[in-house]
Amino acid sequence: MSDDMSATLAALLADKDAQAPAIGAPGRDWLSFGALRALSADVARDLRGFGIAASDRVAIVLPNGPEMASAFVTIAQAATTAPLNPAYQLAEYRFYLEDLKARALVVPAGHDGPAVEAAQALGMAILRLEVLAGRPAGSFRLTGPAATPAPDDRPGPDAVALILHTSGTTSRPKIVPLLQSNLVASAGNIATSLALTPTDRCLNVMPLFHIHGLIAAVTASLGAGASVWCAPGFDALKFFGWMKEARPSWYTAVPTMHQAILSRAARNREVIDAHPLRFLRSSSASLPAQVMLELAATFDAPVIEAYGMTEATHQMASNPLPPHAQKPGSVGVAAGPELRIAHEVENRLIGGTGEVVISGQNVTPGYESNPEANARNFFLAEGRRWFRTGDQGALDGEGYLSLTGRLKEIINRGGEKISPLEVDGILLDHPAVQQVVAFAMPHPKLGEEVAAAVVLREGMAATEREIRDFAATRMADFKVPRRVIILDEIPKGATGKLQRIGLAEKLGLGADA
Repeated sequence: MSDDMSATLAALLADKDAQAPAIGAPGRDWLSFGALRALSADVARDLRGFGIAASDRVAIVLPNGPEMASAFVTIAQAATTAPLNPAYQLAEYRFYLEDLKARALVVPAGHDGPAVEAAQALGMAILRLEVLAGRPAGSFRLTGPAATPAPDDRPGPDAVALILHTSGTTSRPKIVPLLQSNLVASAGNIATSLALTPTDRCLNVMPLFHIHGLIAAVTASLGAGASVWCAPGFDALKFFGWMKEARPSWYTAVPTMHQAILSRAARNREVIDAHPLRFLRSSSASLPAQVMLELAATFDAPVIEAYGMTEATHQMASNPLPPHAQKPGSVGVAAGPELRIAHEVENRLIGGTGEVVISGQNVTPGYESNPEANARNFFLAEGRRWFRTGDQGALDGEGYLSLTGRLKEIINRGGEKISPLEVDGILLDHPAVQQVVAFAMPHPKLGEEVAAAVVLREGMAATEREIRDFAATRMADFKVPRRVIILDEIPKGATGKLQRIGLAEKLGLGADA
């Protein structure tokens, strides 16, 4: 194990101004960095008292908000955290808790849902998080069953700080262990990309069981000595009220959230003008160029599109801040790890278009107990270990990365490969189209055919035929969607991402349609 204890979460937070605000929330006082450090010491002591050792895994099932942020940050300094989606059903909790081999489960005091039932069946310790009335945002106390105390060891840089599952579509989700050193490297990469200082404040609307919110909003902010104001989840109707109260310098979100915020921006002009943002950040899915330009114009601030995934402890590339160019439609330049293009089948680096690969301090050491996945997703070349992202893309002459899509989402129409992102971009130029997600639908002869789900702008109308005719003037016939489904809302995953895979089935466009 490495002796350099500076690459731990505890060391990252150790030197911050004790009086400075760290964690905030609606209608609550700020938790200072000094109070956060004191809370961390209390949590470490309590966990050891409950028999939880530094190498044990603690599942966290809490609603979004300041206590979820502080629970993650404090528990991760003393054990391994495994945040789970509070919306899971009993069967899902049974699978994840058993798969994680979690030793304990943290839930709100008085909570008695399916997570507790699943944990009790597995003989896990149930720890209750009690929010202290009248205390600053993020203050809490843990209660739990008495046990033989665990040794008071502190996790080193090579200890696992955070465990998440990949969002598998059909196959079993893979376990991604992220080390203390991975978290510290990624928080530093993000803070550098965004030039974060203690005067910055992030308004967090991202779910905190997801890598984007945990690392980009919470850990990167705190690591830079900046503050994070935690909303109780995303709500476009409340966003501008939160902006008024939090007075943030930035926020980070997925494209669907940005689009919902845009739809309410006109009637909240005075809030936007009164609370100018230094920048906005978008990640976790591709931000259409049209949306990037509309956001930048609406907020009169640069929109920093970043490219991240769980295995990279979130960030891999980021559009740089001005005066460097923002390139709409690009996810920016390498921002921390080294970023290259590899052959999609052979283990070698190439030029041109291929699979995006990365190497660096923020990359997971590998999937847990999954040698097949590790052999498939990691390879050695030019003296470095590369991780295959599963994304197809190309670098331009200035090192900006443009993605053509997930390799498994590329539509294969009788041998013609079509990028769903390209189809999205063209349909979004139609004046009546607000949101679009192109996807593959089964076809008896061609294997796959192009389809698109569309949400129209408020007060505007268009038919399927009109949208298809518009597309036909802009792209080759084989790329024009054969079906355009007009919806009030496109189905999303738990983290607000639009999911192309499985959409045909969800919309009744299966093989027998």
